[in-house]
Amino acid sequence: MHWLAKEDDRRQTTMIKRFDPLYWTVNFPRPMMASVVNTATDALTVNLVFYRHDDLAGLIWETVDHYDHPLLGYETRRDYSGVTFSFRWQASGVRALDVIHGPTLTIEGRDHSGMPRSWYVRLWNYAVGDGDDAVITLRFDQLSGGYLLPSEADPVYVKDIDRLFISLVPLDYNPDTATPLSVPQNAVVTISEMTVSGGGSSLARGDIWMRPHGLGIANGYDDTFNLVPERIIRNVVQLGYRTWIDHYVGMSHYFRLAWHAGDMRFVVNPAAPTINTATIAWHQAFFAAAKRYRFIVIVSLSFELFDDHAPEDWKQRTHNGTAAQTGWSPPSTLIAPTHADGLAYLKTVFLAFLSLQEDAGLPCHAQIGEPWWWHQIADDDAPCFYDDTTTALYTTETGLPVPDVHESIFETPTADQSAYLDWLGAKLGAATHYLRDSIRADYADAVLSLLFFTPQVLNPAAPMMQVVNMPVAAWAYPAFDVLELEDYDHVIDGDWDAHEAGLDAAVAALGYDLSVTRYFAGFVLLPDNPVIWRHIDRALGLARSRGFSANLVWAYSQVMRDGFVYSADQGDGVTGFHNVRFPEAISYGSSGGPRFATTITETVSGYEQRNMEWAEARADYEVGSGLKSEEDLAVLLAFFRARKGRAYGFRFKDWSDYRSSVSGGAVSPFDQTIGIGTGGQASFQLIKRYSSGGIDHVRVISKPVLGSVRVALNGAEVLSGWSVNDETGALSFSSAPGSGVEVSVGFEFDVPVRFGDDKLDLSLQTFAAGEIPHITLTEIRL
Repeated sequence: MHWLAKEDDRRQTTMIKRFDPLYWTVNFPRPMMASVVNTATDALTVNLVFYRHDDLAGLIWETVDHYDHPLLGYETRRDYSGVTFSFRWQASGVRALDVIHGPTLTIEGRDHSGMPRSWYVRLWNYAVGDGDDAVITLRFDQLSGGYLLPSEADPVYVKDIDRLFISLVPLDYNPDTATPLSVPQNAVVTISEMTVSGGGSSLARGDIWMRPHGLGIANGYDDTFNLVPERIIRNVVQLGYRTWIDHYVGMSHYFRLAWHAGDMRFVVNPAAPTINTATIAWHQAFFAAAKRYRFIVIVSLSFELFDDHAPEDWKQRTHNGTAAQTGWSPPSTLIAPTHADGLAYLKTVFLAFLSLQEDAGLPCHAQIGEPWWWHQIADDDAPCFYDDTTTALYTTETGLPVPDVHESIFETPTADQSAYLDWLGAKLGAATHYLRDSIRADYADAVLSLLFFTPQVLNPAAPMMQVVNMPVAAWAYPAFDVLELEDYDHVIDGDWDAHEAGLDAAVAALGYDLSVTRYFAGFVLLPDNPVIWRHIDRALGLARSRGFSANLVWAYSQVMRDGFVYSADQGDGVTGFHNVRFPEAISYGSSGGPRFATTITETVSGYEQRNMEWAEARADYEVGSGLKSEEDLAVLLAFFRARKGRAYGFRFKDWSDYRSSVSGGAVSPFDQTIGIGTGGQASFQLIKRYSSGGIDHVRVISKPVLGSVRVALNGAEVLSGWSVNDETGALSFSSAPGSGVEVSVGFEFDVPVRFGDDKLDLSLQTFAAGEIPHITLTEIRL
């Protein structure tokens, strides 16, 4: 069972000091790299790699917590009045404090009139020491921007600040040219002896601890490189995740780069060490924090590489020479499994990360993530297995010319083409064996897993993808220690038939026992799509029912963004709820409706401060008034016993509000617009929108009444090609509505509720005398 928390749901808090080292972040433009780690309760270190003369990184403190879970983040206090922040600054490899373009504190906020403003505070003006080692004291009430003080003083308005940004640039910084440095420059900045004082120096921070629920979590370095690693681990632990962290090292930040003058760009440098210094420092801290909380970290590396920095001859290509590109922006590409240099690079990267794992005292777990021949989704689904290295190798090994090319993965191959496809599958298997054997040669005890994505490979409309991307002979147990299965396309779409079929096919074909098979659920790419979390919840319940050895949620950053909270009381996705309706004859005479929770504090002067405790309303109902006969009493008693008091929820028809229409009239397929088609989204959540005074309140409908739902696309009712889940309120189309198509619906719905008490006080004698029993129902969140 799950729910999506908001900041208003935060109940348990503790206090931290503003500018706590755990909560700084970094930001920078490509191709440079930076990371920040906390080294003590009053210290942090920034590692940087500069490649160009105009590279500039920011060490950032944000007033609003954008990165923690809503139940665990720190409070927003824009007023910095009375705050004094002092620290020791030590740096090497960056411009000194006392020179032009030296470290500058940019303060972003608003002036006294509310207009957006930025102030540029030269840190040297507040330093005691030299340019590379000094104590800096910032008294915010006396802070001014400007290069020379007091002649150029620009007083900072400190009551409305959004962000603080300390700029860090290379020694050879030149803001007017993006030309490459003669050699890449590594730099280190340490801020220590941090003290914060004053009336606004403390912040409340969420401190909830969820009961462990048995799930692991997946994380991508490309999504979290800017955060302090221990901050990530704190969120993971306090949200109840344990044992497993599947850590995708990514495709765009870990590498070192070298300038290639021929094509005027930076390209990955395959020479050891392959990992840049900022990434090394970050992972040393990440692995140390994970070990402290007894996590097993799976280092996952795929054939994916950031396209702008990938060597051209490593890339998979279509028949017309187009390089494989994913749908990310900017895109990544895929390394050809036949390219010896590309494979050797992946091997070296694996070994470098496993060395860091071993140094941290963690058991070595390595995962080959989603190895496959790509197809160019944006280019007529053209398969990407015609790069020069691959085609030349086929002719060398077989003595045969490459057969007529496939322009689409949906074509039916000829005999010659089938021979080529079989050979491609064997080459993919050989590439994964090469990586496996290279790892085992250096780390004999390493646990090796293969991450297999069923929707891409087992697409019944494109059987050639299974041939080239599922080399059973090479991958069948015991080729790897563990098989990890992932099928987020099916989960996102709520296509449960494809979900079951894909998992069944993979397990049957590859022969891994469930005790060495893990399931990888998720993910929710864009916010404001809660139906996908419902699908993930269901997928996890089904996975637990199957008996996989471990189940993981993907991805960490989306769990934080959307406030996903998972409960240990999880079975088939509907544990604690019976999908039955409370007797209508009794509900018809009941009373009740929605309520909010608002805390009101009245000041001495008579003004009020109102704090909204709940973002969503919950309804209460009094059903005793609906009892009309002794027969009703008997029905209610039987229903109460079957629900075991408050233990199980159920459906309730609220006769005052049970239709989608705003006026409460007959259901029409045009009552509620629930989405606009993208051409790829096939599932939409039922909602009801309440409008008053120009303000909309959106209510998620999870319990529609089957048979009542009507659907329209662009104003025309459609009678087939869709289905609705009456346990989640998910509307799923067999074919995704086209881009720009308006999806509207009409329906009747029930409210999920439970009994308000574990006992019933019923007396036939008092009932006959006209005394109405007090029996309440309370809406529950599913």
